[in-house]
Amino acid sequence: MFRLKDTTLLPSKAALASLPGGKLLINTLNAHSYNTAQRDPLFARALLGGDVLIPDGAGVVMAMRWLYGKRIGRVAGADLFDYEMARLNERGGTCFFLGSSEAVLARIRERAARDYPRIRVATYSPPYKPDFSPEDNEAMVNAVNAARPDLLWVGMTAPKQEKWAYAHFPQLDVRGHAGTIGAVFDFYAGTVKRAPRWWQEHSLEWLYRLLKEPRRMWRRYLVGNVLFLWNVLRERRARRS
Repeated sequence: MFRLKDTTLLPSKAALASLPGGKLLINTLNAHSYNTAQRDPLFARALLGGDVLIPDGAGVVMAMRWLYGKRIGRVAGADLFDYEMARLNERGGTCFFLGSSEAVLARIRERAARDYPRIRVATYSPPYKPDFSPEDNEAMVNAVNAARPDLLWVGMTAPKQEKWAYAHFPQLDVRGHAGTIGAVFDFYAGTVKRAPRWWQEHSLEWLYRLLKEPRRMWRRYLVGNVLFLWNVLRERRARRS
């Protein structure tokens, strides 16, 4: 059973500044990934086996307070992205985006050239398939290593991105941080609109996405949120026993 008790979550956005330099794998945790980790041991191992885990979900923040009395703040994947990109732009360097479609990556390259003029951006769009072949994996690793990026973003949706990054991280020639931030690719490219700040500040970003994309997101949020509460209750019972 994947338990919040076994995690060490970054406590706040301000704590991003305390992350050490060098090669780090940073994963995000929200209600959906918490649910998925209950039934996917490899995904659970990937989440716990990274170097840093950030609480990208209001449900996770509230569950940590209710279960263990730990007061942490939400650190969205977009917060991580903004912080890391701004920091790299200050000194200059290379950033690599691995994932999504070529159309989305083209929009990312175009926008990043304006927002972060001191960052050289390289990208690679892997094939859309449930499982990658050894040849696919080799091509992805080679693409990253050819760029030797200071910053790597992996965006292939959870749990695929976390499991891939965890399995191949030792092979990747990354000189700095790597983050699994699937949805942020679309947010930054502008193909999916992120919730306005008011919704974010009131822990309603999930509701905004549900209202915008009900057919795609209803199961994840309506069914998933109920399942998240059930899994948190299970963890509470397990803690008491």
